[in-house]
Amino acid sequence: MDVALAQSAPAWKDISMSTTWILTANRSGARLFERHGKDMAVRLVQDIPHPQGRLQNRDIDADKPGRAFDSLGQGRHSVGTAHAPTEEVAMKFARILAELLYKGRTAHAYDQVVLVADPKFLGMLRGALDEPTAALVTQTVHKDLPDVSEKDLLSYLD
Repeated sequence: MDVALAQSAPAWKDISMSTTWILTANRSGARLFERHGKDMAVRLVQDIPHPQGRLQNRDIDADKPGRAFDSLGQGRHSVGTAHAPTEEVAMKFARILAELLYKGRTAHAYDQVVLVADPKFLGMLRGALDEPTAALVTQTVHKDLPDVSEKDLLSYLD
C-alpha cells in the first residue's frame, strides 16, 4: 500500500475496499464503470450516449456568422464565435459528465475517480470538474477508448 495514501485515508476506511468510478469518454458518448477494491473486477454501471457529439460544424450551426461594420471606415467583416460549434457541444457534454461525477461524490457513491479520454476531451472534462471532485481523480489515461470492454479496461489502469 502506498504510504502517502495510507496516511491520508481515515482510520476507519479500508483502502482495499474503496469504490472507484472509471469514466471513459469522448465527445460522442461515455461509459461509467465501477470497481470495488484494487483486485476486484470492473463492471459497467451506465452507458451515456451523446449522438450530438458526432455532428459536424455544418450540421450544428447552419447559419453563417453575422456581419458587422467597422467602427471606423467602410469595412465589413463576419462576426466569429470563440469556439467552433463542435467544441461547444463537446464542452457542454463535459459539463454534463462533470455534474454526474459531482452528484456521485456528494452521494458518497465513490472514493476515487479515474478519467479515460483523448487528450483534448480530457482537458475539457478536467476543466469542468469542481475542486473537491477533481481532488478525487487518482489517474488519467490519455486514450480514446469508447468501446473498451470491462476486461480490457483493466490493462490501461495502474
